[in-house]
Amino acid sequence: MSATAQPAEIAAAQVESRALLAGLWIFAAYNIALALFLAIAPHAFYRSLGPFGAYNRHYEGDTATFVAAFALGFLVAVRRPGWRVPILALSTVQFALHSVNHLVDIAHAHPAWTGYFDFFVLLASTLLLAWLLNIAVAEARGASPRPQGANR
Repeated sequence: MSATAQPAEIAAAQVESRALLAGLWIFAAYNIALALFLAIAPHAFYRSLGPFGAYNRHYEGDTATFVAAFALGFLVAVRRPGWRVPILALSTVQFALHSVNHLVDIAHAHPAWTGYFDFFVLLASTLLLAWLLNIAVAEARGASPRPQGANR
């Protein structure tokens, strides 16, 4: 944000900053809920959200630990701005790769609609994370995420 920022630009930056914090909280909560679901009821997770291939309790537990680590990263990023770009960058890459994995296996889910649903939800989440990352990068640079004079 420049020293000559207009009130509308300042207000838009404040809205984006609040959206960034809300996004960090939402992804922290999502990852906590997912990690708990995977750890507490792995077979229920498999039946309802992960019906790809054969069930493997150990891999469900491994996934719970990875997801819990991301949840902790998001929680730290809420209070420590220096963590925001790294956790959002890593999460954006992870969700993008996860989306590709689901696209490759899209026709192998049972029931079939879950393959498509999972892919499109992951893709939408990837785009949301990329938007939040853009805001975090701009904040880290001390600037608005959009060029001055651009319509908000």
